[in-house]
Amino acid sequence: MLSKKTKYAIKALVVLGKNTDKPPMQISKIAEEERIPKKFLEQILLDLRNAGFLYSKKGAGGGYSLNRDPKEIFLVQIMRITDGPIAMVPCASLNFYHKCDECHQETTCGIRDVFIEVRDATLKILSETSIADVISRESTLLSV
Repeated sequence: MLSKKTKYAIKALVVLGKNTDKPPMQISKIAEEERIPKKFLEQILLDLRNAGFLYSKKGAGGGYSLNRDPKEIFLVQIMRITDGPIAMVPCASLNFYHKCDECHQETTCGIRDVFIEVRDATLKILSETSIADVISRESTLLSV
């Protein structure tokens, strides 16, 4: 399941992606538009800024803006920053691998084998879907 932290991060990046030619957006405006608790959003935006996805400006006219083109920000990157592993079981994770305590033989574990396939399919979609793609999908859905 997608955590609220990840969902809010994606929503904030989509709003900022739609705002690329405008002045930086204030946290309160993003929070209000997307119905995200402001304090929670502050931490999320800080994490995204520290990861290099956002630029922040203090003072009058300050706020947040994208530090990269929306076409270069992929959902897999955001999910790893906000939630860590993509895999549903630790023994199938590429970046956060842990052996399962109850597993006798990893190489013959059918559960692990299935969830490696799930991980690979999920990674393919998330690695190929950018914030620009999400913005485009929203535009398409609005026009239907």
